[in-house]
Amino acid sequence: MRTYIIKRLLQAIPTLLVISFLIFSLLYITPGDPVLIMLGTSDNQTMTEEEYQAAKHDMGLDRPMLARYGEFLTGALRGDLGKSYITDEDVFDTIVSKMPATLILTLAAILIALMISIPLGILAAIRHNSIWDTLATFLATIGTSLPKFWFGLVLIIFFSQNLHWLPSQGIAYPLEDGWLAFFRHLILPAASLSLGLAATQTRMIRSSMLDVLGQDYVRFARSKGLKERAVIIGHAMKNAMIPVVTVIGSEFGSLLGGAVVTETIFSWPGIGRLAMNSINKRDYPMIQGNTLVMCAIFLTINLLVDIVCAWLNPKIRLDKQ
Repeated sequence: MRTYIIKRLLQAIPTLLVISFLIFSLLYITPGDPVLIMLGTSDNQTMTEEEYQAAKHDMGLDRPMLARYGEFLTGALRGDLGKSYITDEDVFDTIVSKMPATLILTLAAILIALMISIPLGILAAIRHNSIWDTLATFLATIGTSLPKFWFGLVLIIFFSQNLHWLPSQGIAYPLEDGWLAFFRHLILPAASLSLGLAATQTRMIRSSMLDVLGQDYVRFARSKGLKERAVIIGHAMKNAMIPVVTVIGSEFGSLLGGAVVTETIFSWPGIGRLAMNSINKRDYPMIQGNTLVMCAIFLTINLLVDIVCAWLNPKIRLDKQ
């Protein structure tokens, strides 16, 4: 296991290097003059040449690209991702301050998705070809097809504007506003973000459970006279969760990306909304740092998923891979 972890960490280094180079190149392949774009002007006629060159020097755009990329990598290793061109705030500190809100939203979405998909998927498997199976498959198909932003708007219209049950904007903090206010602000964006994952997991759990229930060890457990509940929970469910854990790990990164739209709709102050605001303002250092941090999180989660899968199934010998 230790050898595999070290090997995966070494494999992540060139991946991050390629990603960082592509992210950094964004500044040079974007149409238009980056200096004028970030200053919010369409031409340099509103400033003198000296002012233009001074602004370009302050942004570090007068140096060669490879030299600036080397400085970017060196700073990233120290946790220094530069400063925002718009607010002059430290990029890394800003991302760290926004990260808890996005992680809370993502974890809440995963929890909601599992609370829906696990019982629904298991019910569809043990009641195969019944009305419950048909209903679960139908709901999963609908959930996969619906766009998250549309579902979020429907939730706002129904639960916030019509019924006035839940707030539709912003975040509440448990220590300042109380836990009730915190959960009331969290429900709608988390439910909106969990839609696609719940649908995918329902179909995955159903398929995995159908495969596991046909295995010899499950039939042997039933032949020993064990109750069906013990067979499902103690024997079938654990092995059926292995592909589910893998999908959750890969979907975690997708949820972080999907949080851009969800956080914008619900005014949730996370890194998704930060990324959207940075894109609108052409704040390249913030865009670069935000994307690099999200990619690093995604690679880390993939490694953790492989470790969890090895724990769930002792037959997986990661050290031999």
